[in-house]
Amino acid sequence: MNQRALGTAGLKVSAIGLGCMGMSDVYGTDSSADSESIATIQRALDLGVTLLDTGDFYGMGHNEMLIGRALRGRRDQALLSVKFGALRDHKGTFLGFDGRPAFVKTSFAYSVKRLGVDHIDLYYPSRVDPHVPIEETIGAIADLVREGKVRYAGLSEASAASVRRAAATHPISALQTEYSLWSRDAEDEVLPALRELGIGLVAYGALSRGLFGGSVRSADQFGPDDIRKHFPRFQGGNFALNMELLSKLEQLAAARNVTPAQLSLAWVLAQGPDIVPVIGTRRRTHLDENLAAAAMALTPDDLAKIEREIPRGAVAGERYPAATMSTVNR
Repeated sequence: MNQRALGTAGLKVSAIGLGCMGMSDVYGTDSSADSESIATIQRALDLGVTLLDTGDFYGMGHNEMLIGRALRGRRDQALLSVKFGALRDHKGTFLGFDGRPAFVKTSFAYSVKRLGVDHIDLYYPSRVDPHVPIEETIGAIADLVREGKVRYAGLSEASAASVRRAAATHPISALQTEYSLWSRDAEDEVLPALRELGIGLVAYGALSRGLFGGSVRSADQFGPDDIRKHFPRFQGGNFALNMELLSKLEQLAAARNVTPAQLSLAWVLAQGPDIVPVIGTRRRTHLDENLAAAAMALTPDDLAKIEREIPRGAVAGERYPAATMSTVNR
Protein backbone atom coordinates (compact mmCIF):
# COMPACT_ATOMS: atom_id res chain seq x y z
CA MET A 1 0.00 0.00 0.00
CA ASN A 2 1.39 3.37 -1.02
CA GLN A 3 1.80 6.03 1.66
CA ARG A 4 0.54 9.59 1.64
CA ALA A 5 1.57 12.54 3.77
CA LEU A 6 -1.04 14.26 5.91
CA GLY A 7 0.22 17.74 6.63
CA THR A 8 3.81 18.88 6.86
CA ALA A 9 4.62 17.74 10.41
CA GLY A 10 5.67 14.23 9.37
CA LEU A 11 2.48 12.15 9.50
CA LYS A 12 2.45 9.51 6.75
CA VAL A 13 -0.35 6.98 6.40
CA SER A 14 -1.60 4.40 3.93
CA ALA A 15 -3.28 5.84 0.84
CA ILE A 16 -6.56 4.32 2.02
CA GLY A 17 -7.56 4.08 5.68
CA LEU A 18 -10.05 1.87 7.46
CA GLY A 19 -13.01 3.62 9.07
CA CYS A 20 -14.22 1.49 11.96
CA MET A 21 -17.45 3.27 12.95
CA GLY A 22 -19.78 0.81 11.21
CA MET A 23 -18.34 -2.05 13.23
CA SER A 24 -20.05 -0.68 16.34
CA ASP A 25 -22.65 1.92 15.52
CA VAL A 26 -25.13 3.79 13.30
CA TYR A 27 -25.73 1.10 10.64
CA GLY A 28 -27.25 -1.38 13.08
CA THR A 29 -25.52 -3.36 15.79
CA ASP A 30 -24.61 -7.04 15.85
CA SER A 31 -22.29 -8.14 18.64
CA SER A 32 -21.89 -11.52 16.95
CA ALA A 33 -20.02 -9.71 14.15
CA ASP A 34 -17.17 -8.64 16.46
CA SER A 35 -14.98 -11.55 15.42
CA GLU A 36 -15.34 -10.66 11.74
CA SER A 37 -14.68 -6.98 12.49
CA ILE A 38 -11.47 -7.89 14.33
CA ALA A 39 -10.45 -10.15 11.45
CA THR A 40 -11.12 -7.28 9.03
CA ILE A 41 -8.93 -4.88 11.01
CA GLN A 42 -6.13 -7.44 11.12
CA ARG A 43 -6.52 -8.22 7.42
CA ALA A 44 -6.24 -4.49 6.68
CA LEU A 45 -2.98 -4.34 8.60
CA ASP A 46 -1.72 -7.38 6.68
CA LEU A 47 -2.46 -5.57 3.41
CA GLY A 48 -0.55 -2.44 4.43
CA VAL A 49 -3.36 -0.26 5.75
CA THR A 50 -1.96 1.78 8.62
CA LEU A 51 -4.67 4.38 9.31
CA LEU A 52 -7.46 3.15 11.60
CA ASP A 53 -10.14 5.78 12.19
CA THR A 54 -12.50 5.74 15.16
CA GLY A 55 -14.30 7.96 17.66
CA ASP A 56 -14.67 7.54 21.39
CA PHE A 57 -18.46 7.83 20.96
CA TYR A 58 -18.77 5.04 18.35
CA GLY A 59 -20.80 2.39 20.09
CA MET A 60 -20.33 4.30 23.36
CA GLY A 61 -16.73 3.12 23.62
CA HIS A 62 -17.30 -0.31 22.06
CA ASN A 63 -15.39 0.61 18.91
CA GLU A 64 -12.24 1.58 20.78
CA MET A 65 -12.33 -1.62 22.82
CA LEU A 66 -12.84 -3.62 19.62
CA ILE A 67 -9.81 -1.98 17.99
CA GLY A 68 -7.82 -2.57 21.17
CA ARG A 69 -8.51 -6.30 20.89
CA ALA A 70 -7.53 -6.33 17.23
CA LEU A 71 -4.25 -4.50 17.91
CA ARG A 72 -2.90 -6.74 20.66
CA GLY A 73 0.69 -7.39 19.72
CA ARG A 74 0.36 -5.20 16.59
CA ARG A 75 0.22 -1.63 17.90
CA ASP A 76 3.31 -0.63 15.94
CA GLN A 77 1.55 -1.41 12.65
CA ALA A 78 -1.29 1.05 13.16
CA LEU A 79 -1.74 4.82 13.21
CA LEU A 80 -4.76 5.53 15.39
CA SER A 81 -7.01 8.41 14.36
CA VAL A 82 -9.43 9.21 17.19
CA LYS A 83 -12.22 11.78 17.33
CA PHE A 84 -13.74 13.03 20.58
CA GLY A 85 -16.24 15.57 21.86
CA ALA A 86 -19.62 14.17 20.82
CA LEU A 87 -22.08 13.92 23.71
CA ARG A 88 -24.66 11.10 23.83
CA ASP A 89 -27.27 9.89 26.30
CA HIS A 90 -27.95 6.31 27.44
CA LYS A 91 -30.01 5.65 24.30
CA GLY A 92 -27.24 6.89 22.00
CA THR A 93 -28.99 10.15 21.11
CA PHE A 94 -26.53 12.92 20.27
CA LEU A 95 -26.74 15.84 22.69
CA GLY A 96 -24.11 18.21 21.32
CA PHE A 97 -20.36 18.65 21.51
CA ASP A 98 -17.85 19.55 24.20
CA GLY A 99 -14.55 21.15 23.26
CA ARG A 100 -13.49 22.40 26.70
CA PRO A 101 -9.82 21.70 27.52
CA ALA A 102 -10.71 19.63 30.59
CA PHE A 103 -13.03 17.47 28.48
CA VAL A 104 -10.33 17.05 25.83
CA LYS A 105 -7.92 15.62 28.38
CA THR A 106 -10.54 13.50 30.12
CA SER A 107 -11.65 12.03 26.78
CA PHE A 108 -8.05 11.23 25.90
CA ALA A 109 -7.53 9.40 29.20
CA TYR A 110 -10.57 7.19 28.64
CA SER A 111 -9.63 6.51 25.02
CA VAL A 112 -6.13 5.22 25.72
CA LYS A 113 -7.58 3.03 28.46
CA ARG A 114 -10.15 1.47 26.14
CA LEU A 115 -7.68 1.12 23.28
CA GLY A 116 -4.99 -0.34 25.51
CA VAL A 117 -2.32 2.04 24.20
CA ASP A 118 -0.10 4.75 25.66
CA HIS A 119 -0.55 7.33 22.91
CA ILE A 120 -2.84 8.36 20.06
CA ASP A 121 -1.38 9.25 16.68
CA LEU A 122 -3.98 11.71 15.36
CA TYR A 123 -6.42 13.29 17.82
CA TYR A 124 -9.15 15.75 16.98
CA PRO A 125 -12.57 17.10 17.95
CA SER A 126 -15.45 15.53 16.03
CA ARG A 127 -16.99 18.96 15.55
CA VAL A 128 -16.19 22.56 16.45
CA ASP A 129 -17.85 23.47 19.74
CA PRO A 130 -19.65 26.79 19.12
CA HIS A 131 -19.34 27.69 22.81
CA VAL A 132 -15.58 27.13 23.14
CA PRO A 133 -12.95 29.01 21.11
CA ILE A 134 -11.22 26.56 18.81
CA GLU A 135 -7.91 27.91 20.12
CA GLU A 136 -8.72 26.48 23.55
CA THR A 137 -9.67 23.06 22.21
CA ILE A 138 -6.58 22.79 20.02
CA GLY A 139 -4.45 24.24 22.81
CA ALA A 140 -5.42 21.28 25.00
CA ILE A 141 -4.40 18.88 22.24
CA ALA A 142 -1.13 20.80 21.94
CA ASP A 143 -0.53 20.13 25.63
CA LEU A 144 -1.00 16.41 24.99
CA VAL A 145 1.43 16.60 22.06
CA ARG A 146 4.07 18.24 24.25
CA GLU A 147 3.55 15.51 26.85
CA GLY A 148 4.11 12.79 24.24
CA LYS A 149 0.57 11.45 24.56
CA VAL A 150 -0.62 12.60 21.13
CA ARG A 151 1.56 12.76 18.02
CA TYR A 152 -0.50 14.98 15.69
CA ALA A 153 -3.49 17.30 15.96
CA GLY A 154 -6.44 17.39 13.61
CA LEU A 155 -9.91 18.83 13.02
CA SER A 156 -13.20 17.44 11.76
CA GLU A 157 -15.97 19.17 9.80
CA ALA A 158 -14.49 22.60 10.49
CA SER A 159 -14.87 25.68 8.33
CA ALA A 160 -11.94 27.31 6.56
CA ALA A 161 -12.00 30.11 9.13
CA SER A 162 -11.82 27.64 12.04
CA VAL A 163 -9.00 25.78 10.32
CA ARG A 164 -6.99 28.99 10.04
CA ARG A 165 -7.54 29.87 13.70
CA ALA A 166 -6.62 26.36 14.83
CA ALA A 167 -3.50 26.25 12.66
CA ALA A 168 -2.35 29.54 14.17
CA THR A 169 -2.49 27.87 17.59
CA HIS A 170 -0.77 24.58 16.79
CA PRO A 171 0.21 22.73 13.58
CA ILE A 172 -2.76 20.82 12.16
CA SER A 173 -1.96 17.68 10.18
CA ALA A 174 -5.40 16.73 8.86
CA LEU A 175 -9.01 17.72 8.63
CA GLN A 176 -11.65 15.02 8.31
CA THR A 177 -14.80 15.70 6.33
CA GLU A 178 -17.20 13.90 4.05
CA TYR A 179 -15.82 14.00 0.52
CA SER A 180 -16.89 11.91 -2.43
CA LEU A 181 -18.36 12.14 -5.91
CA TRP A 182 -21.60 13.20 -4.22
CA SER A 183 -20.25 15.34 -1.40
CA ARG A 184 -17.98 18.03 -2.81
CA ASP A 185 -18.76 21.17 -0.81
CA ALA A 186 -15.24 21.02 0.69
CA GLU A 187 -13.94 22.15 -2.70
CA ASP A 188 -15.37 25.67 -2.19
CA GLU A 189 -13.36 26.98 0.76
CA VAL A 190 -12.09 24.19 2.99
CA LEU A 191 -9.86 22.29 0.57
CA PRO A 192 -8.18 25.46 -0.78
CA ALA A 193 -7.48 26.57 2.80
CA LEU A 194 -6.02 23.16 3.67
CA ARG A 195 -3.69 23.30 0.69
CA GLU A 196 -2.64 26.84 1.47
CA LEU A 197 -1.75 25.79 5.02
CA GLY A 198 -0.24 22.40 4.16
CA ILE A 199 -2.94 20.30 5.84
CA GLY A 200 -4.15 16.93 4.58
CA LEU A 201 -7.73 15.81 4.08
CA VAL A 202 -9.12 12.56 5.51
CA ALA A 203 -12.22 11.83 3.42
CA TYR A 204 -15.01 9.83 4.97
CA GLY A 205 -18.16 8.76 3.16
CA ALA A 206 -16.19 8.04 -0.01
CA LEU A 207 -18.59 5.18 -0.79
CA SER A 208 -21.66 7.28 0.06
CA ARG A 209 -22.53 5.22 3.13
CA GLY A 210 -22.65 1.90 1.32
CA LEU A 211 -24.55 3.08 -1.75
CA PHE A 212 -21.55 2.83 -4.07
CA GLY A 213 -20.70 -0.56 -2.60
CA GLY A 214 -23.97 -2.06 -3.77
CA SER A 215 -25.25 -2.88 -0.30
CA VAL A 216 -28.19 -0.46 -0.53
CA ARG A 217 -30.93 -1.22 -3.04
CA SER A 218 -34.08 -0.09 -1.29
CA ALA A 219 -34.94 2.80 0.99
CA ASP A 220 -37.01 0.33 3.02
CA GLN A 221 -34.18 -2.07 3.85
CA PHE A 222 -32.76 -0.20 6.86
CA GLY A 223 -33.29 -1.65 10.31
CA PRO A 224 -34.45 0.34 13.34
CA ASP A 225 -30.86 1.13 14.41
CA ASP A 226 -29.66 2.22 10.96
CA ILE A 227 -29.14 5.97 10.91
CA ARG A 228 -29.30 6.17 7.11
CA LYS A 229 -33.10 6.05 7.12
CA HIS A 230 -32.99 9.58 8.58
CA PHE A 231 -30.67 10.97 5.88
CA PRO A 232 -32.30 12.97 3.05
CA ARG A 233 -30.36 11.19 0.31
CA PHE A 234 -31.94 7.88 1.27
CA GLN A 235 -35.51 9.14 1.48
CA GLY A 236 -38.40 9.21 -0.99
CA GLY A 237 -37.83 10.89 -4.32
CA ASN A 238 -34.24 11.72 -3.45
CA PHE A 239 -33.41 8.05 -3.18
CA ALA A 240 -35.00 7.27 -6.56
CA LEU A 241 -33.01 10.04 -8.26
CA ASN A 242 -29.79 8.95 -6.59
CA MET A 243 -30.30 5.37 -7.74
CA GLU A 244 -30.40 6.73 -11.29
CA LEU A 245 -27.03 8.38 -10.69
CA LEU A 246 -25.73 5.13 -9.24
CA SER A 247 -26.74 3.40 -12.46
CA LYS A 248 -24.52 5.83 -14.37
CA LEU A 249 -21.63 5.09 -12.02
CA GLU A 250 -22.18 1.36 -12.54
CA GLN A 251 -21.99 1.83 -16.30
CA LEU A 252 -18.76 3.82 -16.01
CA ALA A 253 -17.28 1.16 -13.75
CA ALA A 254 -18.33 -1.68 -16.04
CA ALA A 255 -16.57 0.03 -18.94
CA ARG A 256 -13.33 -0.24 -16.97
CA ASN A 257 -14.11 -3.71 -15.61
CA VAL A 258 -14.06 -2.46 -12.01
CA THR A 259 -16.72 -2.09 -9.34
CA PRO A 260 -18.52 1.19 -8.61
CA ALA A 261 -16.85 1.23 -5.18
CA GLN A 262 -13.40 0.91 -6.73
CA LEU A 263 -14.09 3.64 -9.27
CA SER A 264 -15.45 6.05 -6.68
CA LEU A 265 -12.46 5.47 -4.39
CA ALA A 266 -10.08 5.93 -7.30
CA TRP A 267 -11.82 9.23 -8.07
CA VAL A 268 -11.22 10.49 -4.51
CA LEU A 269 -7.57 9.42 -4.65
CA ALA A 270 -7.17 11.21 -7.98
CA GLN A 271 -8.24 14.55 -6.48
CA GLY A 272 -4.81 15.04 -4.92
CA PRO A 273 -1.97 13.28 -3.09
CA ASP A 274 -2.98 15.11 0.10
CA ILE A 275 -6.32 13.27 0.31
CA VAL A 276 -6.74 9.94 2.12
CA PRO A 277 -10.16 8.25 1.93
CA VAL A 278 -11.29 5.98 4.75
CA ILE A 279 -13.49 3.04 3.82
CA GLY A 280 -16.07 1.79 6.28
CA THR A 281 -16.45 -1.97 6.08
CA ARG A 282 -16.61 -4.74 8.63
CA ARG A 283 -16.13 -7.63 6.21
CA ARG A 284 -12.89 -8.91 4.73
CA THR A 285 -14.42 -9.59 1.33
CA HIS A 286 -15.44 -5.95 0.90
CA LEU A 287 -12.09 -4.79 2.27
CA ASP A 288 -10.06 -6.65 -0.35
CA GLU A 289 -12.27 -5.34 -3.15
CA ASN A 290 -12.08 -1.72 -2.03
CA LEU A 291 -8.34 -1.63 -1.39
CA ALA A 292 -7.74 -2.62 -5.00
CA ALA A 293 -8.69 0.96 -5.87
CA ALA A 294 -5.30 2.11 -4.58
CA ALA A 295 -3.68 0.53 -7.64
CA MET A 296 -6.02 2.21 -10.13
CA ALA A 297 -4.86 5.18 -12.19
CA LEU A 298 -7.54 7.36 -13.72
CA THR A 299 -6.63 9.32 -16.82
CA PRO A 300 -7.79 12.89 -17.50
CA ASP A 301 -10.26 11.36 -19.97
CA ASP A 302 -11.62 9.03 -17.27
CA LEU A 303 -12.10 11.93 -14.91
CA ALA A 304 -13.79 14.01 -17.59
CA LYS A 305 -16.25 11.19 -18.33
CA ILE A 306 -17.12 10.84 -14.68
CA GLU A 307 -17.64 14.58 -14.37
CA ARG A 308 -19.97 14.61 -17.38
CA GLU A 309 -22.09 11.73 -16.09
CA ILE A 310 -22.05 12.65 -12.39
CA PRO A 311 -21.36 16.39 -12.15
CA ARG A 312 -21.00 18.17 -8.88
CA GLY A 313 -24.41 18.96 -7.44
CA ALA A 314 -26.18 16.10 -9.20
CA VAL A 315 -26.98 14.27 -5.96
CA ALA A 316 -30.45 14.79 -4.53
CA GLY A 317 -30.69 15.79 -0.87
CA GLU A 318 -28.29 17.06 1.78
CA ARG A 319 -25.80 14.65 3.32
CA TYR A 320 -27.32 15.06 6.80
CA PRO A 321 -30.67 16.17 8.24
CA ALA A 322 -30.95 19.93 8.76
CA ALA A 323 -30.11 19.82 12.47
CA THR A 324 -26.91 17.89 11.83
CA MET A 325 -25.95 20.04 8.85
CA SER A 326 -25.84 22.98 11.24
CA THR A 327 -22.91 21.32 13.05
CA VAL A 328 -20.64 20.97 10.01
CA ASN A 329 -18.40 23.56 8.36
CA ARG A 330 -18.47 25.54 11.61
